[in-house]
Amino acid sequence: MAMSLIIFGMGYSCKVLVENHRDALPAPIIATTRSEEKAEGLRARGVTPRIFPGSDMADDLARATHLLISAGPEDGADPVLKHLHDQIAAVARSLKWVGYLSTTGVYGHHGGDWVDETTPPDPATRRGQARVVTEGQWQALMRDHGLPLHIFRLPGIYGPGRGPFEKVRNGTARRIIKPGQVFSRIHVEDIAQALAASISAPNPGAIYNICDDDPAAPEDVIGYAAHLLGRPLPPATPFDEADLSPMARSFYAESKRVSNARMKRELGVTLKYPTYKAGLDALLAAERDRK
Repeated sequence: MAMSLIIFGMGYSCKVLVENHRDALPAPIIATTRSEEKAEGLRARGVTPRIFPGSDMADDLARATHLLISAGPEDGADPVLKHLHDQIAAVARSLKWVGYLSTTGVYGHHGGDWVDETTPPDPATRRGQARVVTEGQWQALMRDHGLPLHIFRLPGIYGPGRGPFEKVRNGTARRIIKPGQVFSRIHVEDIAQALAASISAPNPGAIYNICDDDPAAPEDVIGYAAHLLGRPLPPATPFDEADLSPMARSFYAESKRVSNARMKRELGVTLKYPTYKAGLDALLAAERDRK
């Protein structure tokens, strides 16, 4: 049977998935973007672009066997469901796998305690609340139309081009101190391998936390980056005194440790970067190798 993958929102994680796991993915690959300029970049990667919203996706959906939804809510609404709910419902039973990239923000604040996929969502932020609503809408498609849905809850993402080194180098890094604050995080390459593993072994209805083994205080990550660069420890700023944007401040509204046990058990994932130290070590080594 011919297969085809549509990626809604060709962002950071999806680009790494396509670059590093092309052989494990259905082909051809179609991906949406908002501009013709970015569409040219997709063509250069061997991906067929669609401007979305705007393109008629009916034929693509009729041929698709796999969907990956990376686009986040806009004004509290999922853009894919806003424009394509009925079309996706119509082809739901012909699909083999659907993945929705959500956030561990749906769990809310747990005072640094552990959460897993059985923890009831209780988001503390507007962004987390929008994700809970959107997860529910995709789950309704699964319940009502047989959509083979898989939900992946992601924490803070880092990787090539996204790490703390630049801020440490240019002197803008700060260690924001909020006692008891811990975050989980994940290297983008480990997101990609988890998605590829799920595509290879579908389990409709599954929810997976995709995170590493080492939840840590954000100031520890900045401190380790400075250590690797041989730079002085960035200044410590109490959270109550920090001049943070509303978005940055909202991240500190929640503290929890996120379990990845189900991901390892069911998907057989062995993390390439099980700790932030392993991840930052590898990022810096790769930077130096390129010079």
